[in-house]
Amino acid sequence: MITGKALPRRTFLRGMGTAIGIPILDAMAPALSSQVRAKAPVRMAFVYVPNGIDMRHWNLDSEGKLGELPRILKPLEPFKQDILLLGNLTHNNGRALLDGAGDHGRCCGSYLTGMQPRKTTVDIKAGISCDQIVANQVGSQTRFPSLETGMEDARQAGDCDSGYSCAYTNNLAWRSETQALPPILDPRTLFERLFGNGVALSPEARARQSKFRRSILDFVTEDTRKLQTDLGPTDRRKLEEYLSSIRAIERQIEKAEKDNAEIDPRMEKPYGVPADFAEHFKLMTDMITVAFQADLTRVLTFLVTREGTSRAYREIGIADGHHPLTHHRNDPAMMEKVAQINTYHMQQFAAWVEKLKSIPEGDSTLLDNSMIVYGAGLADGNRHTHEDLPTLIAGRGGKFIQSGRRVVYRKETPMSNLFLALMDRMGVHAEHFGDSTGRIEGLNLA
Repeated sequence: MITGKALPRRTFLRGMGTAIGIPILDAMAPALSSQVRAKAPVRMAFVYVPNGIDMRHWNLDSEGKLGELPRILKPLEPFKQDILLLGNLTHNNGRALLDGAGDHGRCCGSYLTGMQPRKTTVDIKAGISCDQIVANQVGSQTRFPSLETGMEDARQAGDCDSGYSCAYTNNLAWRSETQALPPILDPRTLFERLFGNGVALSPEARARQSKFRRSILDFVTEDTRKLQTDLGPTDRRKLEEYLSSIRAIERQIEKAEKDNAEIDPRMEKPYGVPADFAEHFKLMTDMITVAFQADLTRVLTFLVTREGTSRAYREIGIADGHHPLTHHRNDPAMMEKVAQINTYHMQQFAAWVEKLKSIPEGDSTLLDNSMIVYGAGLADGNRHTHEDLPTLIAGRGGKFIQSGRRVVYRKETPMSNLFLALMDRMGVHAEHFGDSTGRIEGLNLA
């Protein structure tokens, strides 16, 4: 029967304080228009890695079509047609004109803000970040205007030397020059924010509930059953796969919480944060993927451990702290460990890219409809250089980006120029941002 009715794009499965958004379905297009499909939104995300990258194993020797990728980028080899590498982008305002927040504070604080140093104090002025400019204008279209996520807390790191330095090394998103938006670090907290009723629970409250805990899917059984009766076979299968992915995330979180309790119940650790880096990364990106699928948000920042972190990576045989290793003074053994850490980070990112690429969305994929910027606020972590920053974009932004290439710009091209272009793609036009000198060209060849 053709009725011409369509399922609302913002449909939620509800029950017992739970609200689960659902992915794009064929039923969201009018039944009378068989050629019409619900138009997928474009997502913009920023994935920030700390302490710079060994650029010897990042940069290619040529521009244009991508050939064999260098060592650090090698995990992306199967997806090189889905990425765009950008060279010579610079954050001049991260340099030490005034050294109030330290180089790591400046490089992270300037990354999405194009901040300007104050002229009257040694503090720095962050300003609003580009993600929040977009969120302010398009955020009303989604449940969450933006999501701020991350993987490490300064209280764990123990090597943040001052209050304002900590503010800049621990935050990417800024609502104003004085108001940062701290990232969510705990997977359980992120899960409850995405699917709960918005009431944050303390670890003690969670512990009391744990033995009575049910899957959130149990609370929406009736809504799910009603929805499935109105869906075709393809949509039912898509919905079942999506709900199964949510249940898998629940199980991962429950396992992490159990493992933490068995390691040391007295340990001061964010509730449910896996000890293993790869496991934590996957858990957070799995939830980000679900948030994108259900159009819960279109704007996201992901701080892959805080800037200046001295985290060790014992899971790959590196007991030394990351930050001290980057000050290698050209010691080959230390440089090799830095390259291993950089590659390890990229392996996790590549696995996420693979997942995004595997999720169909209309005639394209979730990755095709995303613009995910991966990079750092420093290039060479040993010399603290702020020019030719490691930068790539995964995804095509809904046919906006022509990927599979490397583009090298004039030296000292502001990173802010790139952000202006990405903001345009999100439907937000600004004449100027940070230290921009114009909009970047070359993202596509049209």
